[in-house]
Amino acid sequence: MTILPLEIHPFTAAAFLLLLVYHLGLLVIKGCCPEKTIYARNAKTRASWVREMMENQRDILAVQTLRNWTMAASFLASTAILIALALLNIVLTPSHPLDTGMQLFSFMGKRIESLHQVKLLILSVDFFFTFFNFTMAIRYYNHLGFMINAPSDSESSTPASVIETIQYGAAHYTLGMRGYYLSVPLALWLFGPGWLLAGTMIIIATLYHVDRTG
Repeated sequence: MTILPLEIHPFTAAAFLLLLVYHLGLLVIKGCCPEKTIYARNAKTRASWVREMMENQRDILAVQTLRNWTMAASFLASTAILIALALLNIVLTPSHPLDTGMQLFSFMGKRIESLHQVKLLILSVDFFFTFFNFTMAIRYYNHLGFMINAPSDSESSTPASVIETIQYGAAHYTLGMRGYYLSVPLALWLFGPGWLLAGTMIIIATLYHVDRTG
């Protein structure tokens, strides 16, 4: 089969550029004015929670909270890996029934088959990224269960080290959720570049609200 050269549609380039500019801008704001984002406030809240749990020895509440976080991350990780593997199966299948349905929503007419497979592969990589981050969050949360209940004279379970660990877990959880958010415009991309651009603008508008107010 002859593989035709893939051309990047202007809508596709604009969508990815918008995502890049938004997240670079968010990183700059987090670096210079962290108080303007929800992440700095959440980090302070988690630090206060750790100090409260350790100073007042509220072990049962701490374990229950960590269990809830772990269960949520486990569910999201399991869902992500199932979707990723399903997409890989579609990519590796020579022909699949989605082609006809997707073609009806395409804004650009006839699609190149290889480009469609590239879209599915990118979406699969996004869910693998999501899976990885949620599994890392689970790792940190499980470790926290030991650290937060360790003797207070232990060098590895000081409030500072526990706070650092919980912030790492929360960062991976946030990145995992970011992967789910990104999957929305990537999934719409299967219907055409116009859908990708529309989904990107909706996601950016949603993230703008979430990143500042939670």
